[in-house]
Amino acid sequence: MYRHEGSSTPPRPSTPAVRCGLALPVAGRYPRSVTTARLHHRACNLCEAMCGLVIEHDGERVLGIEGDPDDPLSRGHLCAKAFALRDIAVDPDRLRRPLRRRADGSYAEIGWDEALDEAAARLGDIQARHGRDAVAVYQGNPSVHNLGTMLFAPQLVRALRTRNRFSATSVDQLPHHFAAYLLFGHQLLLPVPDVDRTDHLLILGANPLVSNGSLMTAPGMRTRLRALRARGGRVVVVDPRRSETAEAADVHHFIRPGGDALLLAALCQQVLAAPGPRLRHLAATVDGLDTLSQALRTYTPDAVASATGLDADVIAGMARDFAAAERAVCYARLGVCTAPHGGLALWLVAVLNLLTGNLDRVGGAMFTSPAVDVVARSSRGGYARWHSRVRRAPEFGGELPVSVLAEEILTPGSGQVRALITSAGNPVLSTPAGHRLGQALEQLEFMVSIDIYRNETTRHAHLILPPRTGLEVPHYDLIFHALAVRNTARFADRLLAGDPGGRDDWQIYAGLLQRLDAGGGGPWARLLALANRTLSPTRQLDLALRAGPYGSLGGRALRRDGLSVAALRRQVHGVDLGPLRADQLPARLATAGRRIDLAAAPILADLVALDAELSAAGTQESGREVLHLIGRRGLADCNSWLHNAKTLAKGRDRCVLLLHPEDAALRGVCDGEVVRLRSAVGAVQVPVRLSSEVMPGVVSLPHGFGHGHDGTSLSVANLRPGASINDLTDPSALDSLTGNAVFSGVQVALERLHP
Repeated sequence: MYRHEGSSTPPRPSTPAVRCGLALPVAGRYPRSVTTARLHHRACNLCEAMCGLVIEHDGERVLGIEGDPDDPLSRGHLCAKAFALRDIAVDPDRLRRPLRRRADGSYAEIGWDEALDEAAARLGDIQARHGRDAVAVYQGNPSVHNLGTMLFAPQLVRALRTRNRFSATSVDQLPHHFAAYLLFGHQLLLPVPDVDRTDHLLILGANPLVSNGSLMTAPGMRTRLRALRARGGRVVVVDPRRSETAEAADVHHFIRPGGDALLLAALCQQVLAAPGPRLRHLAATVDGLDTLSQALRTYTPDAVASATGLDADVIAGMARDFAAAERAVCYARLGVCTAPHGGLALWLVAVLNLLTGNLDRVGGAMFTSPAVDVVARSSRGGYARWHSRVRRAPEFGGELPVSVLAEEILTPGSGQVRALITSAGNPVLSTPAGHRLGQALEQLEFMVSIDIYRNETTRHAHLILPPRTGLEVPHYDLIFHALAVRNTARFADRLLAGDPGGRDDWQIYAGLLQRLDAGGGGPWARLLALANRTLSPTRQLDLALRAGPYGSLGGRALRRDGLSVAALRRQVHGVDLGPLRADQLPARLATAGRRIDLAAAPILADLVALDAELSAAGTQESGREVLHLIGRRGLADCNSWLHNAKTLAKGRDRCVLLLHPEDAALRGVCDGEVVRLRSAVGAVQVPVRLSSEVMPGVVSLPHGFGHGHDGTSLSVANLRPGASINDLTDPSALDSLTGNAVFSGVQVALERLHP
């Protein structure tokens, strides 16, 4: 049916299952005692890559996991994290029944009805006494990897009608959504690099060989980059660390942490200066080009060279090569998002692609055409419609920056947060000054967590409601099909039944919604709310597929062979809907008049602030006593929540501080020595690994560690707790434009414990 092979088909790995980086079970199999086994096909939901899996099982036991060579997107690629699906399913630390915290801090199991009744009653009582905003909601990263949570958690948030909504977005990717909202009119209209057809890939602050392309779902990036270079293309990486991706690139340039916005401004300035922009089919759609050119005139390569650490001729050459390439695309990710002026930097990434004629074009930055159009089915977003109570931080997309959550709990007064719901998140480890947030959580009147672990955050909850997850629930990636480098669709029913007394995530949300009884707006609104609460995720997905662009009810005519859940069940390897499609703009723009404004007031104001900082930087001297901290990601890590998977915990400790040998010699530090790293807000102790992969003056610590707290039940993770990078990050440091947390370039001092 939907299989479009051709010259744009992604490269197939040379082996049926490509594995990366760790000592894994032989052939992807676990010890087994049966000879008869069955195969189950699905996509892995542990990260954004959506790798197709072939799982060997005997009904209730996973016997082996391998990459699916017939998956149209991953083509057999498989990374180490997939093996954690089995570990999670059998983890003895995993919660399976609701827990209530006793007065002495211990927990006791209670029944589901009792737990849901209590949660709804206490939330309702707190809102009745203190107002709607007294209840806050935090949604963690795994929320978007679970179909039931994606469909039902927003209903609970809407029912609560609180403005105190938070998520991992504001410590991770908010600048991407902000740029999409300003330029294209919708926070989810995110352009994706067409890596399989580009000739020149410029990567800033990203490591897609490890992430498999965050906000660019691209499993098997090593194979894709090899294919790019084999066809004569070029890969350029700009990063303060020589990452795994930088090692595989043609060129790597070190950049000082926080210099990304300056570099991107200079690249755009060079394109605007000569030979000038190539707007192609979007020329008649763009406004404010002259204004932008005037605003960027001072950002010459010479002007930004010192602040970025890049030579002026290198910057000029980078701009020239990018503009001259037949098909080029710039891609930036976490290191750029979490730097000062991250919102401006991601806006400039999109503008650079636009100015060089590489937006909405084959081989450039393109828009996906998923089977379920999440853009059409979701809010376009909004900006600064309200502000946080204490710091007056701006709202974006219905959420406030999570960096302000602790102060909203600790600061008395009208609107103070007194109750919190967390969903699949661990903000004590993943948000700035997490230790302070942990202290704040103890002050809450009530906290309920929907989570499968008692971790560093949920140990503060009064109730923990653990859902079935992973292999125990049906799966379809609503979000990541909309961010993939190729249009595909894949659905899988649950493989394992899970605890017979357990509940799916959507059933927990539906139970809370029913008890909160928040229906309003008339009988039709209540009827629609009732339907949404009672229709299972699979049924809602089926309706969305049928109404989508490839469904029987989509397009201009009825089609018998349209996509549906039943059709995807028959196509166990998924369906290939073809490569990304060009020339979707201006039709898909959601801006006023379907125009692209390059002179938006918030951007121009932030450029003025950046210019002032650049001028001030020219008069300052940097001492060698100050180091700048950046994070990093490991292939076997997924933020904090996979550290209890036994398969992934093997090998040497990964939570080590990378320190350049020159900086070590200056301080008399030896390889393997445990040191104290201190910032303005905290300190941690961590072992050092000397490495020239970080530039002098920069140190790197992975995120997601910091386990070992009392009250947690993570027996594997607690054996190697590591140090939390977020005991060093400052919640007061925000991108002034978007409110995203600033993690990259935190100033730290290194102290020897035994001089």
